[in-house]
Amino acid sequence: MARRRQSVTIKHVAADAGVSLQTVSRVINKEPNVRPEMLERVQASIDKLGYVPSIAAQRMSGSRSYLIMALNDRERTIADWRKREGTDWVDQMLLGGMLKCAEHGYRLIVELIDTHSDHIERELRAAIAALQPDGVILTPPHSQNPAILDLLDEHKISIARIGSLREGPGFRLTMDDDHAARLATEHLVALGHRRIGFIGGDPEYELSAWRVEGWKAAMADAGLDIDGLLTEGDFGYESGRAAAEQLLSAEVGATAIIGSADQLQAVMECARQRGLAVPRDLSLVSFDDTPIVRFAHPPLTAVHQPIAEVAEAAVELIIEQQRRKKPSTEPRIVTASLIVRESTGPAPGSA
Repeated sequence: MARRRQSVTIKHVAADAGVSLQTVSRVINKEPNVRPEMLERVQASIDKLGYVPSIAAQRMSGSRSYLIMALNDRERTIADWRKREGTDWVDQMLLGGMLKCAEHGYRLIVELIDTHSDHIERELRAAIAALQPDGVILTPPHSQNPAILDLLDEHKISIARIGSLREGPGFRLTMDDDHAARLATEHLVALGHRRIGFIGGDPEYELSAWRVEGWKAAMADAGLDIDGLLTEGDFGYESGRAAAEQLLSAEVGATAIIGSADQLQAVMECARQRGLAVPRDLSLVSFDDTPIVRFAHPPLTAVHQPIAEVAEAAVELIIEQQRRKKPSTEPRIVTASLIVRESTGPAPGSA
């Protein structure tokens, strides 16, 4: 029977290079206080032995855990997974965050926490105690939750906050939602639309207000009235249904609507029931570029949110701070873009 090959450890590298375990660990962790000749010697042994660093080896050089934890909203995330309709947020966050972590010898782990739970502090303390993360990436609505921010700050954990510009601890990152709403609105204005409806998102999210502001600004720049064209919502299907009934009514007469993917599913169903065709009678722009949007009939014009890129930036900021660098605390903006597909066309009667 073949003998199982012994896995290479940090001790093997240290012995081969003739240095201490701490020196190998400093090289692995890209610490600045390693002489060039020592770095070259240790790296040669790593390459020769095929050593792959472990978190345990990395931790030897100090108190860092080399783990970054991303917190996402439990209720909404699980609901999206159970629908099995293909929502990209978590996947794209993992894509950007995990690859960037791997570049620097870190690991990314996702935890789901209910921001409305009475036990949120207990849940978060348990996660911190178990994982001891060096940093935490917060997504909406956690990124603006004072209880979460205060607890992480109390533990002196680096924080990257996506989708929040409120004052408080941590780095702030946005996807320029107001600009994205402007892009969507201006696209529709250029197609001759004058009655452009907007379905609001959950008011608990800061970015919901930014999107409304962008839409309002673009409508004002075009000299267009917004009376009756703004409806409240919560990113969900039911709010989309209620909004569609209002926006497609004869009194309002919207010829174009901007909303989230789930909201627009309801709008499309309501439009079909009224005998309206997309985009002949009604143009639609989604604020989510998810699989369900891309494979809808017709495929929807959508705001592409650079979730992977903003997750990469969040990881970079945390790691820079861990390495005693001082990255700028000014908000980091990763700009969204508009992808034009078949759901938008000239306003009825404008041709």
